[in-house]
Amino acid sequence: MTLKVKIVLGIITTLIILILLIVFYFMLADIESKEPKQIEDTCQVEIHEFIGRKVFVIKPKDGEKNEKKILYFHGGSYVAEASSDHWKFIEKIVTDTGSTLIFPDYPLTPKYTYKDVFKMVKPLYKEILEEVAPENLILMGDSAGGGLSLALIEEISKENYAIPSKTLLISPWLDVRLTNPKIDEVAPNDKDLNKEALKIAGVAYAGGEENTGNYLVSPIEGNLTKLKNITIFTGTYDILNPDVYVLQEKAKEQGVDIEVKEYEKAGHIWIITKKGDSNIIEKGYNDLLEKIKEDN
Repeated sequence: MTLKVKIVLGIITTLIILILLIVFYFMLADIESKEPKQIEDTCQVEIHEFIGRKVFVIKPKDGEKNEKKILYFHGGSYVAEASSDHWKFIEKIVTDTGSTLIFPDYPLTPKYTYKDVFKMVKPLYKEILEEVAPENLILMGDSAGGGLSLALIEEISKENYAIPSKTLLISPWLDVRLTNPKIDEVAPNDKDLNKEALKIAGVAYAGGEENTGNYLVSPIEGNLTKLKNITIFTGTYDILNPDVYVLQEKAKEQGVDIEVKEYEKAGHIWIITKKGDSNIIEKGYNDLLEKIKEDN
């Protein structure tokens, strides 16, 4: 065996070991979201425990306050905790609207699956309804959190629980299978998401490929007949964009209107990451604020 071959084999072996260590870490680690201290300069942050997980309740310290409550689920492919971009976005939403934002630190894959997530978020939603009138409740989510938001209202509507006054989804992940052929057409323009990596995360979240078509995992398959006031914010440079229109068409067939606000050349969750054209970022954020503030 030549020295060159030995070096190559050594590098490959090291990479395999590193990959295995990373996999084992995520399998064993119970990753949690932690709020940055800076948010406490402008917001009041309360941390509650619910079924062994944290729920952050964020309120404005100053300025005009209102009765609206926003239940928000963050994105991250069901693998990652809330990012610093998420916290900055949340702080801005709270201070700009005067609303209280409820931010659950839901369980993450691969240690947990969608079953564990719904064991937390479903009873949490029911508990929130005991304290908040549905007309004052807004459901929001981005990316994977957008998919989770839609799946949650599909699930609770089956049991005839009240649904939120409105549901606002930012670049939602609606189908973890990612089989829409138009995805590959958008992919060259998407600088943030990789289809194959997402599919791996989706299978892990589903607890196996056989569960990826479950509406709790891929809410594009859910019953929409009892839903209302859903608005989706999506960019044309996001591989999750094509499924938005599949969902909209399915909703129409079920007698439900889903409003889609599309932004040319906007990438994945651009409103939150602030990547791209500043005018498109500002436009998307202001449109979102308008939806939050408008009467039901």
